[in-house]
Amino acid sequence: MVQHVDSSNDKLALLLSRLDSAVTALHQAPAFAKMGKLPRVFETARRIIRLDGGCLELQRRAQAIEEAGLFEGTDWAEPQNLLPALTANTLRTPNGDTLVIEIISQLRLLAVSQGDYQHPLISAEQAHHFLTQVLAVNLALLFSPPGEAEREQMGRLAELPHRLLEHLAGNVGYEHIIDQLIGEIWRILQQRPIQVDAVKRMITQIAICQSNPEIDLGHSGQGADRLVGSLFGPTQACREDPGVELYQQRLDYMDTSALQSEATGMARAMHDTGLVSPYHSVLVRHLLDNCEQLLAEAFGLSSTGRDCLVCYRELVNELIRGSIFPATSQGVYGLALLLERGILYQPPVAPAMWRQLGLPLAPAARERLQLAFGTGISAEAHLLEGVLCMLGLPLGVGQGNNPTCQSARALSMWAYNDPDYMLQMVAWAARDDEIVMHFEGQPISSRESLSGVATSAPIDLDPVSLLVVPHLDRIYAEMGRRCIGREGDPHRWVNPEFHGWWSGRGFRINVDVATGDLVDLDDFIGHFYATYHPYYNGNQPLIHPQPAGIAVTDSAARFIGWHAITILRISLDPQECMRVYFYNPNNDSGQNWGDGVTVSTAGHGERFGEASLPFEQFLSRLYIYHYDPLERGELANVNREDMDQVMGYIRRSWGADRLPAIEQQADAITGNPH
Repeated sequence: MVQHVDSSNDKLALLLSRLDSAVTALHQAPAFAKMGKLPRVFETARRIIRLDGGCLELQRRAQAIEEAGLFEGTDWAEPQNLLPALTANTLRTPNGDTLVIEIISQLRLLAVSQGDYQHPLISAEQAHHFLTQVLAVNLALLFSPPGEAEREQMGRLAELPHRLLEHLAGNVGYEHIIDQLIGEIWRILQQRPIQVDAVKRMITQIAICQSNPEIDLGHSGQGADRLVGSLFGPTQACREDPGVELYQQRLDYMDTSALQSEATGMARAMHDTGLVSPYHSVLVRHLLDNCEQLLAEAFGLSSTGRDCLVCYRELVNELIRGSIFPATSQGVYGLALLLERGILYQPPVAPAMWRQLGLPLAPAARERLQLAFGTGISAEAHLLEGVLCMLGLPLGVGQGNNPTCQSARALSMWAYNDPDYMLQMVAWAARDDEIVMHFEGQPISSRESLSGVATSAPIDLDPVSLLVVPHLDRIYAEMGRRCIGREGDPHRWVNPEFHGWWSGRGFRINVDVATGDLVDLDDFIGHFYATYHPYYNGNQPLIHPQPAGIAVTDSAARFIGWHAITILRISLDPQECMRVYFYNPNNDSGQNWGDGVTVSTAGHGERFGEASLPFEQFLSRLYIYHYDPLERGELANVNREDMDQVMGYIRRSWGADRLPAIEQQADAITGNPH
């Protein structure tokens, strides 16, 4: 009896035969001719991925495909250096060849994780850990069909990443995904970002997994209940997620004791995670009208916050009425932390907040807010929520997927150090659709300035940044243009004018702008010790946050680019290690910069939103800093061994291709001929 194979299997078998032939041709081709053999491999693999069982067959051939040279000359050639977070972009790329390389690379790692491929550069455990992170990062893509945007941008390619992720999930196991995802969510929440929509979407996916009987989570998901409960059931009266209308009806029948229990439970969940449930906003508005004395309980305030609430009761009540709705529930947390900071006691802040409450929006500002956040509630409410969150969480500002770190840093610094100035910027941008700043006495208008660093108007930002950053970006770029022709780095003049008077007029840079070589490294390191290190500056704490520039490196310690950060403070951590605590606008501060330099965001004395590194490691990635030239430490007393340790980190990372300049300085110090 002849066994008939269905047409799908016939098609897969035919394509696999073609792929084997194409891979053999790629393997046999000399190096200069391999490029011409790749299109046949890409096209055949792309068609295979679409078929049932296609990913499995590619997984079985992954070693042969790699040995044939598919990854040569690309980032995928070094799997130990790949970053799971970047797959969120590559799996959504409209470039078919890039997408196929990414998919085959991950199938290769799956083969490694299962012991079918002994890879020389990455272990089975490392490969498995990488894949769990990939699945965690792309969980929404795994559980959701291609959306309209994906279909529009990627066409027929949109199906491919879904095929891959389903295959990975079936082999890695959902229990590993959920545990990894929960750990990632808690890591992000420890940094208390202003923008939490992505985190809320991930928590929603966890809730869906928990309620789906077809998904066996096994013993995984420990800690998930705290996250899911914080959004969908923070208190007893909304434990089963009844919906805000039914919850409001339940509140209407509660006495004072029951309301106090609700307020305490809501506050506990909010401060535990930094997330605010829509139910919390319903409760706060109900208390405002029916039991105002319990607002302090609902906000979870200490004595400082309670005093501020009492002193500015009328203002706080109007802020609640104008900004706290289920769709803007994060404003509750922002308002609570604003009261805890006590900044309303600064004379200009309360009047500026009253102005914000009645601020008319320019048509362009209203349009941008509605484009980003919809029309469900007013644009004014969204902006007011953003103001509360930025003033409450000044270190939670993120730049989004935009090259606007300078503008994000400025907003954070003003909210942290000069809140009424930040409110002035918001008023100008929102009401006038123009900001005017001065550079060396001359006005610069954002309306009249040319384009900024960003090539398009950023949209993935918090409400305040959404309106203010485009103006700041153009002004910052214009200040840079006015420095053209000056010797040295323009940050010397731009940073103090752009960020504020407290930015030190003293300036140090260790990179020659013309050549990119490292220069004056010994003086740069020693002077930073003398200015900032408590053991060398007379134990003088940093008074005002200072702008600085770092050379960002990847997990292999390779140079990526220049980045703006804020130095906040320098002090001993609980382990008696001297650390630099700084603000990084790059959305997620926990980064691996290679050579053992891993940025910490919790566990070493960090406050919410701070990143930190040991002093020597931080200094090894620093290339620009400011200081007060009238306050100098003892340069002569800096330990030579400490300075050499910093130089070692530089040599092994971003200074590697600038070694001639370093070696010349080292030779001059030691007296050794090169």
